[in-house]
Amino acid sequence: MKICVIGAGYVGLVTGSSFADLGYEVFCVDINPEIIDKLKNGIIPIYEPGLEEVAKKNADEGRLTFTTDIRKAIQSSLFIFIAVGTPSAEDHSADLSHIFNAAEQIGSYLNNYSIIINKSTVPIGTSKKVKEIISLALNRRNLADLDFDVVSNPEFLREGKAIIDFLNPDRIIVGSDSLQAIEHMKKLYKPITSKGSPFLVMDLPSAELTKYAANAMLATRISFMNEIAGISDAYGADIQLVQEGIGMDHRIGHAFLSPGIGYGGSCFPKDIKSLIKTASDKKVPTPLLESVEKVNQRQRKKLIDMIIEHFGKSDLSLFKFAVWGLSFKPETDDIREAPSIDIIGKIVKHGAKVHACDPAANHRAQKVLGDVGVKYFQDPYSAISEADALIICTEWRQFQIADLERIKKLLRKPIIFDGRNIFDPKVMKETGFVYKCIGRNL
Repeated sequence: MKICVIGAGYVGLVTGSSFADLGYEVFCVDINPEIIDKLKNGIIPIYEPGLEEVAKKNADEGRLTFTTDIRKAIQSSLFIFIAVGTPSAEDHSADLSHIFNAAEQIGSYLNNYSIIINKSTVPIGTSKKVKEIISLALNRRNLADLDFDVVSNPEFLREGKAIIDFLNPDRIIVGSDSLQAIEHMKKLYKPITSKGSPFLVMDLPSAELTKYAANAMLATRISFMNEIAGISDAYGADIQLVQEGIGMDHRIGHAFLSPGIGYGGSCFPKDIKSLIKTASDKKVPTPLLESVEKVNQRQRKKLIDMIIEHFGKSDLSLFKFAVWGLSFKPETDDIREAPSIDIIGKIVKHGAKVHACDPAANHRAQKVLGDVGVKYFQDPYSAISEADALIICTEWRQFQIADLERIKKLLRKPIIFDGRNIFDPKVMKETGFVYKCIGRNL
C-alpha cells in the first residue's frame, strides 16, 4: 500500500502529506531539486494552514519522503498519483504537457502492477491518453503484458482548508473501468470513508467532467450574484438582504453567493476556459459558461470605474491608494488570477501610487507587479498612512475586524472602495466614511 505522488505543488503536497498522516508510506516526487531540498529541510513553498505541521510531522516520523528519484518511487508503489499542474494553453485548453511527461516517466520505470491515479484537473479523455502513453513506453521496453490501471480521482480542495477537505471530503470520486482498481481504491480510502464520506464510482469521462462541472457551478453562482448586485446598485436595494433571502431556500443555500470583484485562483478561471474549449471541440455551444467568464472580468473593471468616477478623472497620478489583500482569497498566498493583481496593475497605469498589504502574499505579488509604483507593507495600518483612499480586494479576517477610527485618522480622506463588502454601509456612514461597495450603496 505504498504511495507515489508525482508533483510537489499544492495538490501533490496536500495529497502526499494527508495520506502519510493516515499511516501510509508516501514518496513525494518532484523534478525540481531546489523544491525537494527545501521540503527536506522543512520549508513548505506554499502557504496553507496546517500543511507545514502535517508534512513535517510525517517526514520526521519516516512516512513521508521527498525525493527526485522517480524510478524508486514508481517501482516501490502500488498507487501512483499524478498531481502536476495543468495551466491554460494559448488556446485556453488545458496544457497537459506535465501530465504526459509524468505518464512517460511511469511507462519508463513501471515494473509491477500499479494503479495510476490522475489527481490533476484534466479534460475528458485525458486518462485514456495517459494509458496509451504508458502502454507505448512499456511496449518499447518489451513489457507489453505488464498489467496496470488508470483511474480518475479528482481533487476537491479549497485553498485555505485543503487538509480539512482531504481528510473530511464531501465525496470521493473514482472513475475507472477496472474492478480490481476500484477495490484497491476503496481500501486506500477506507480510513476516510469509514468516518462517513461517500465513495462514488463512475466511468472515466464522467469523473473527469465532474471536477469541471463542480467548479463551473460554483463560478456560475458567483457571477450570478454579481449580476444581481448590479441590479441592486441600480435600484438601491441591499444585495446582502437579497443574498440572505435566497440563501434560506434549501434548494439554493448560502454558499458562493457573496458578490464582489469576482473569482480568481488557480482553478475557476482556467477550468471555465478549458471546459468551454472542450465543448467547442465537439461543437457544443456554451453561452452560459461564456457569460460567467465575462461577468467575472466585468467585476474587476467595475471597481476601477468606481474609483475613476469618484475622483472625476482617469489621471490618478496625484493619488496614492492603499490596497488591502493581494491573494485571491483569504488563508492562502496564491495570487494566480487574483483580482487584486489586475486592479493594481490598472490603477498604476492610470498613474496612481499603491501601498499594498497582504498577510501572506506580498512576496508573490512583488514578483508579478514589481516595485514601480507599488510598495509593500506587512502592517495594514502602515499601508494606509497618508493614502487618499483604501481599496479592499481580499476579505482577510484581520481586515474585517480592523479599527475603523484608526483607519479614518490615517487616511487623508475617509474613502474606502470595498471589493468584498466586509463592512456594514450604515456603520461606515455613521463613522464618517465615504464607502463604496458592491450592491450595497444605500
